[in-house]
Amino acid sequence: MQKALFTFLLFVVVITSQSYAQRLVSDAKIVYNMQSAGQSATESGLPAGTLTQYIKGHQSRVDIDFTEVHISYLINSKDESVVTLINNHGDKYLTRAGKEEYEKELKLYATAQFKDLNDTKKIAGYNCRKATAKLSDGTTFEVYYTTELMPENKQYNRRFVNLKGIPLQFEILNKNGGKMTMEAVSVDLNAVPGSYFDVPKAGYKEISREELAKMGS
Repeated sequence: MQKALFTFLLFVVVITSQSYAQRLVSDAKIVYNMQSAGQSATESGLPAGTLTQYIKGHQSRVDIDFTEVHISYLINSKDESVVTLINNHGDKYLTRAGKEEYEKELKLYATAQFKDLNDTKKIAGYNCRKATAKLSDGTTFEVYYTTELMPENKQYNRRFVNLKGIPLQFEILNKNGGKMTMEAVSVDLNAVPGSYFDVPKAGYKEISREELAKMGS
């Protein structure tokens, strides 16, 4: 009887410790350093910058900051919408993407297959495992993610909707075939102010996505 009781208590302890091993995250601020993969800022011709990811319930925000250019994405997974804010040397633009564009990107990354590798390392205080991702179009990229944190909103970043944790290092592929590496330097799990996700009512010129594409060409 005592042996059976001890076995049961041991089972409870193991299950409890496992349940606390992963924290469900509703609010977060993660700051990443950005760099061209395998190159310094001088070698690549690109300035080093930062990427800041904010999460709050069904809302998320990504701020990409270079020296003279700042880009913000305000993402609402409930409305399936994305607002992009651009500050290019003081010229400010706003563009919107609706449900059709939102679902198109979600569909692309919903097919992503993540394969765990043996490499591990600690990033911003969290144990991370390396994985490779493969998209339906054959594109691949690498990621280090922690299973210690799990986003409550899996669509906070549609790129990682299939990932079993939060990425603390990952690659972004650009249209020219180059790669940028993002590596987390801090993770803050305190409440994020709701005002961070408000769309500005003034100060930005609203343009279409077609106009934005022409500006970047």
